[in-house]
Amino acid sequence: MYFGGVDAYFTPFVRYEHGEIRSKDIRDVERKNNTVPRLVPQIIAATPEEMHPLLSLLQNEEYNEVDINMGCSFPLQARKKHGAGILPHPDMVARLMDEIKKYPSIKFSVKMRLGWENKNEWRALLPVLNNAPLAHITMHPRLGREQYKLPADVEEFAAFATECSHPLIYNGDILTLHDIEQIEARFPTLDGIMIGRGLLANPALALEYCQRKELTSRELCGRVREMHDAMYQVMSPRLQGNTQLLGKLKPYWEYLMPAMEKRYRKAILKSNTIDKYMQAVSAAFANY
Repeated sequence: MYFGGVDAYFTPFVRYEHGEIRSKDIRDVERKNNTVPRLVPQIIAATPEEMHPLLSLLQNEEYNEVDINMGCSFPLQARKKHGAGILPHPDMVARLMDEIKKYPSIKFSVKMRLGWENKNEWRALLPVLNNAPLAHITMHPRLGREQYKLPADVEEFAAFATECSHPLIYNGDILTLHDIEQIEARFPTLDGIMIGRGLLANPALALEYCQRKELTSRELCGRVREMHDAMYQVMSPRLQGNTQLLGKLKPYWEYLMPAMEKRYRKAILKSNTIDKYMQAVSAAFANY
Protein backbone atom coordinates (compact mmCIF):
# COMPACT_ATOMS: atom_id res chain seq x y z
CA MET A 1 0.00 0.00 0.00
CA TYR A 2 2.75 2.45 0.95
CA PHE A 3 5.71 1.01 -0.96
CA GLY A 4 5.23 -2.25 -2.86
CA GLY A 5 7.71 -4.01 -5.12
CA VAL A 6 8.01 -7.17 -2.98
CA ASP A 7 7.15 -10.45 -4.73
CA ALA A 8 6.95 -12.64 -1.61
CA TYR A 9 7.08 -12.12 2.14
CA PHE A 10 8.73 -14.71 4.40
CA THR A 11 7.48 -14.80 7.98
CA PRO A 12 9.66 -14.90 11.09
CA PHE A 13 10.26 -18.56 11.90
CA VAL A 14 7.62 -20.61 13.67
CA ARG A 15 8.99 -23.12 16.16
CA TYR A 16 7.82 -26.07 18.24
CA GLU A 17 9.21 -26.03 21.77
CA HIS A 18 8.23 -27.56 25.11
CA GLY A 19 5.51 -29.58 23.44
CA GLU A 20 3.66 -26.73 21.79
CA ILE A 21 3.66 -23.94 19.21
CA ARG A 22 3.61 -20.47 20.73
CA SER A 23 0.27 -18.65 20.46
CA LYS A 24 2.09 -15.66 18.98
CA ASP A 25 3.56 -17.82 16.20
CA ILE A 26 0.14 -19.26 15.42
CA ARG A 27 -1.39 -15.78 15.17
CA ASP A 28 1.44 -14.66 12.88
CA VAL A 29 0.62 -17.29 10.25
CA GLU A 30 -3.17 -17.46 10.53
CA ARG A 31 -4.67 -16.57 7.19
CA LYS A 32 -7.18 -14.21 8.77
CA ASN A 33 -4.30 -12.05 10.03
CA ASN A 34 -2.50 -11.77 6.69
CA THR A 35 -3.54 -10.04 3.49
CA VAL A 36 -0.38 -9.97 1.33
CA PRO A 37 -0.76 -11.91 -1.94
CA ARG A 38 2.13 -14.30 -1.32
CA LEU A 39 3.14 -15.11 2.24
CA VAL A 40 5.64 -17.93 2.83
CA PRO A 41 5.77 -19.23 6.41
CA GLN A 42 9.21 -20.12 7.73
CA ILE A 43 9.76 -22.92 10.22
CA ILE A 44 12.75 -23.89 12.35
CA ALA A 45 13.30 -27.47 13.52
CA ALA A 46 16.06 -29.96 14.22
CA THR A 47 14.06 -33.18 13.98
CA PRO A 48 11.04 -34.55 12.10
CA GLU A 49 9.26 -34.73 15.45
CA GLU A 50 9.57 -30.96 15.80
CA MET A 51 8.72 -30.37 12.15
CA HIS A 52 5.50 -32.41 11.99
CA PRO A 53 3.24 -30.22 14.21
CA LEU A 54 4.47 -27.10 12.41
CA LEU A 55 3.60 -28.52 9.01
CA SER A 56 0.25 -29.75 10.28
CA LEU A 57 -0.56 -26.19 11.40
CA LEU A 58 0.46 -24.74 8.05
CA GLN A 59 -1.47 -27.37 6.10
CA ASN A 60 -4.57 -26.53 8.12
CA GLU A 61 -4.06 -22.89 7.14
CA GLU A 62 -3.83 -24.05 3.51
CA TYR A 63 -0.29 -22.89 2.79
CA ASN A 64 1.39 -24.49 -0.22
CA GLU A 65 4.87 -23.01 0.36
CA VAL A 66 7.09 -23.42 3.43
CA ASP A 67 10.66 -22.26 4.02
CA ILE A 68 12.97 -24.19 6.37
CA ASN A 69 15.31 -21.97 8.39
CA MET A 70 18.90 -23.24 8.50
CA GLY A 71 20.42 -19.81 8.85
CA CYS A 72 19.40 -18.38 12.23
CA SER A 73 22.60 -17.51 14.08
CA PHE A 74 21.26 -16.72 17.55
CA PRO A 75 23.12 -18.93 20.05
CA LEU A 76 19.95 -19.91 21.95
CA GLN A 77 18.61 -21.51 18.78
CA ALA A 78 21.92 -22.77 17.37
CA ARG A 79 22.73 -24.67 20.58
CA LYS A 80 19.59 -26.72 19.97
CA LYS A 81 20.84 -27.47 16.45
CA HIS A 82 18.21 -25.11 15.09
CA GLY A 83 18.92 -22.70 12.28
CA ALA A 84 22.61 -22.48 11.39
CA GLY A 85 23.35 -24.85 14.27
CA ILE A 86 22.19 -27.79 12.14
CA LEU A 87 24.59 -27.08 9.25
CA PRO A 88 27.49 -29.20 10.62
CA HIS A 89 25.12 -32.20 10.80
CA PRO A 90 24.21 -33.47 7.30
CA ASP A 91 22.63 -36.59 8.81
CA MET A 92 20.09 -34.46 10.70
CA VAL A 93 19.37 -32.39 7.60
CA ALA A 94 18.86 -35.61 5.62
CA ARG A 95 16.16 -36.67 8.09
CA LEU A 96 14.36 -33.36 7.61
CA MET A 97 14.62 -33.71 3.84
CA ASP A 98 13.13 -37.21 4.04
CA GLU A 99 10.29 -35.83 6.15
CA ILE A 100 9.26 -33.17 3.65
CA LYS A 101 8.63 -35.88 1.05
CA LYS A 102 5.55 -36.79 3.08
CA TYR A 103 3.99 -33.42 2.17
CA PRO A 104 3.76 -33.44 -1.65
CA SER A 105 1.22 -30.59 -1.68
CA ILE A 106 3.80 -28.17 -0.21
CA LYS A 107 6.70 -26.55 -2.07
CA PHE A 108 9.65 -26.48 0.31
CA SER A 109 12.67 -24.19 0.26
CA VAL A 110 15.70 -23.77 2.53
CA LYS A 111 17.36 -20.62 3.81
CA MET A 112 20.89 -21.31 5.00
CA ARG A 113 24.39 -20.00 5.65
CA LEU A 114 27.76 -21.32 4.49
CA GLY A 115 28.17 -23.17 7.76
CA TRP A 116 28.32 -22.67 11.48
CA GLU A 117 32.04 -22.93 12.24
CA ASN A 118 33.79 -22.94 8.85
CA LYS A 119 33.01 -22.06 5.25
CA ASN A 120 33.42 -25.59 3.95
CA GLU A 121 30.49 -27.06 5.86
CA TRP A 122 28.13 -26.45 2.95
CA ARG A 123 30.18 -28.82 0.77
CA ALA A 124 29.21 -31.86 2.85
CA LEU A 125 25.63 -30.66 3.13
CA LEU A 126 24.88 -29.68 -0.46
CA PRO A 127 24.60 -33.24 -1.87
CA VAL A 128 21.80 -33.86 0.64
CA LEU A 129 20.01 -30.68 -0.41
CA ASN A 130 20.59 -31.25 -4.14
CA ASN A 131 18.80 -34.59 -3.85
CA ALA A 132 15.88 -33.13 -1.91
CA PRO A 133 12.61 -31.89 -3.49
CA LEU A 134 13.28 -28.17 -2.97
CA ALA A 135 11.80 -25.27 -4.92
CA HIS A 136 14.86 -23.12 -4.20
CA ILE A 137 17.68 -22.40 -1.76
CA THR A 138 18.40 -18.99 -0.27
CA MET A 139 22.06 -18.59 0.65
CA HIS A 140 23.25 -15.98 3.14
CA PRO A 141 27.04 -16.28 2.67
CA ARG A 142 28.22 -15.88 6.24
CA LEU A 143 29.01 -18.29 9.06
CA GLY A 144 26.54 -18.77 11.86
CA ARG A 145 29.09 -17.90 14.54
CA GLU A 146 29.83 -14.63 12.73
CA GLN A 147 26.20 -13.52 13.01
CA TYR A 148 26.47 -10.17 11.12
CA LYS A 149 29.94 -9.08 12.20
CA LEU A 150 31.83 -9.68 8.95
CA PRO A 151 30.86 -8.83 5.37
CA ALA A 152 28.94 -11.39 3.34
CA ASP A 153 31.37 -13.61 1.39
CA VAL A 154 30.32 -13.17 -2.24
CA GLU A 155 33.22 -15.29 -3.50
CA GLU A 156 32.09 -18.27 -1.46
CA PHE A 157 28.54 -17.67 -2.65
CA ALA A 158 29.88 -17.98 -6.20
CA ALA A 159 31.45 -21.34 -5.33
CA PHE A 160 28.17 -22.53 -3.83
CA ALA A 161 26.27 -21.35 -6.90
CA THR A 162 28.36 -23.50 -9.24
CA GLU A 163 27.43 -26.68 -7.35
CA CYS A 164 23.85 -25.96 -6.30
CA SER A 165 21.33 -27.74 -8.55
CA HIS A 166 18.29 -25.84 -7.28
CA PRO A 167 17.17 -22.31 -8.18
CA LEU A 168 19.22 -19.98 -6.00
CA ILE A 169 18.37 -16.78 -4.14
CA TYR A 170 20.97 -14.39 -2.73
CA ASN A 171 20.68 -12.83 0.72
CA GLY A 172 23.06 -10.62 2.67
CA ASP A 173 24.20 -6.98 2.87
CA ILE A 174 21.59 -5.72 0.41
CA LEU A 175 21.11 -2.13 1.56
CA THR A 176 20.75 -0.04 -1.60
CA LEU A 177 19.52 -0.24 -5.18
CA HIS A 178 23.17 -0.31 -6.26
CA ASP A 179 23.76 -3.40 -4.09
CA ILE A 180 20.94 -5.24 -5.88
CA GLU A 181 22.22 -4.25 -9.29
CA GLN A 182 25.75 -5.42 -8.45
CA ILE A 183 24.55 -8.86 -7.36
CA GLU A 184 22.31 -9.18 -10.41
CA ALA A 185 25.18 -8.27 -12.72
CA ARG A 186 27.52 -10.80 -11.08
CA PHE A 187 24.91 -13.60 -10.91
CA PRO A 188 22.46 -13.10 -13.79
CA THR A 189 20.85 -16.54 -13.40
CA LEU A 190 19.67 -15.96 -9.81
CA ASP A 191 16.08 -16.86 -9.02
CA GLY A 192 15.78 -13.81 -6.80
CA ILE A 193 17.27 -11.59 -4.12
CA MET A 194 16.03 -11.65 -0.54
CA ILE A 195 16.19 -8.42 1.46
CA GLY A 196 16.09 -8.33 5.26
CA ARG A 197 17.64 -5.52 7.27
CA GLY A 198 17.93 -3.38 4.13
CA LEU A 199 14.16 -3.29 3.76
CA LEU A 200 13.73 -2.47 7.45
CA ALA A 201 16.06 0.50 6.98
CA ASN A 202 14.53 1.62 3.69
CA PRO A 203 11.01 0.21 3.16
CA ALA A 204 11.11 1.68 -0.38
CA LEU A 205 14.06 -0.48 -1.47
CA ALA A 206 12.00 -3.02 -3.42
CA LEU A 207 9.98 -0.22 -5.01
CA GLU A 208 13.20 1.55 -6.03
CA TYR A 209 14.35 -1.67 -7.68
CA CYS A 210 11.13 -1.97 -9.67
CA GLN A 211 11.37 1.66 -10.75
CA ARG A 212 15.17 1.53 -11.13
CA LYS A 213 15.25 4.87 -9.34
CA GLU A 214 15.83 5.89 -5.73
CA LEU A 215 13.25 7.99 -3.92
CA THR A 216 14.25 11.45 -2.80
CA SER A 217 14.63 12.05 0.95
CA ARG A 218 11.35 13.98 0.93
CA GLU A 219 9.51 11.21 -0.91
CA LEU A 220 10.88 8.53 1.40
CA CYS A 221 10.09 10.53 4.52
CA GLY A 222 6.51 11.14 3.40
CA ARG A 223 5.82 7.48 2.69
CA VAL A 224 7.45 6.28 5.90
CA ARG A 225 5.35 8.75 7.87
CA GLU A 226 2.17 7.49 6.23
CA MET A 227 3.18 3.90 7.02
CA HIS A 228 4.09 4.75 10.61
CA ASP A 229 0.84 6.59 11.25
CA ALA A 230 -1.17 3.70 9.83
CA MET A 231 0.71 1.24 12.07
CA TYR A 232 -0.02 3.43 15.07
CA GLN A 233 -3.72 3.60 14.23
CA VAL A 234 -3.94 -0.19 13.90
CA MET A 235 -1.88 -1.03 16.99
CA SER A 236 -3.12 1.54 19.50
CA PRO A 237 -6.64 0.06 19.98
CA ARG A 238 -5.21 -3.46 20.40
CA LEU A 239 -2.35 -2.79 22.81
CA GLN A 240 -2.91 -1.48 26.29
CA GLY A 241 -0.73 1.17 27.93
CA ASN A 242 2.61 2.73 27.14
CA THR A 243 4.68 -0.40 27.61
CA GLN A 244 2.90 -2.67 25.12
CA LEU A 245 2.46 -0.08 22.39
CA LEU A 246 5.97 1.34 22.68
CA GLY A 247 7.34 -2.20 22.76
CA LYS A 248 5.87 -2.74 19.29
CA LEU A 249 6.68 0.63 17.74
CA LYS A 250 10.15 1.52 19.00
CA PRO A 251 12.01 -1.54 17.60
CA TYR A 252 11.34 -0.35 14.03
CA TRP A 253 13.58 2.62 14.70
CA GLU A 254 16.60 0.43 15.38
CA TYR A 255 16.94 0.16 11.58
CA LEU A 256 14.48 2.61 10.02
CA MET A 257 15.87 5.57 8.06
CA PRO A 258 19.57 5.23 9.02
CA ALA A 259 20.41 8.70 7.62
CA MET A 260 18.42 10.29 10.44
CA GLU A 261 20.41 12.41 12.90
CA LYS A 262 21.37 10.41 15.98
CA ARG A 263 19.75 12.85 18.42
CA TYR A 264 16.31 12.32 16.90
CA ARG A 265 16.64 8.54 16.91
CA LYS A 266 17.92 8.61 20.48
CA ALA A 267 14.90 10.66 21.57
CA ILE A 268 12.55 8.12 19.98
CA LEU A 269 14.24 5.13 21.56
CA LYS A 270 14.47 6.77 25.00
CA SER A 271 10.82 7.86 25.11
CA ASN A 272 8.83 6.21 27.88
CA THR A 273 5.33 7.53 27.20
CA ILE A 274 3.23 7.63 24.05
CA ASP A 275 3.13 11.44 24.13
CA LYS A 276 6.93 11.71 24.31
CA TYR A 277 7.28 9.07 21.61
CA MET A 278 4.94 10.86 19.20
CA GLN A 279 6.67 14.19 19.86
CA ALA A 280 10.06 12.63 19.12
CA VAL A 281 8.76 10.97 15.95
CA SER A 282 7.23 14.22 14.72
CA ALA A 283 10.52 16.05 15.31
CA ALA A 284 12.43 13.31 13.46
CA PHE A 285 10.17 13.51 10.40
CA ALA A 286 10.20 17.32 10.40
CA ASN A 287 14.00 17.40 10.34
CA TYR A 288 14.76 14.50 8.01
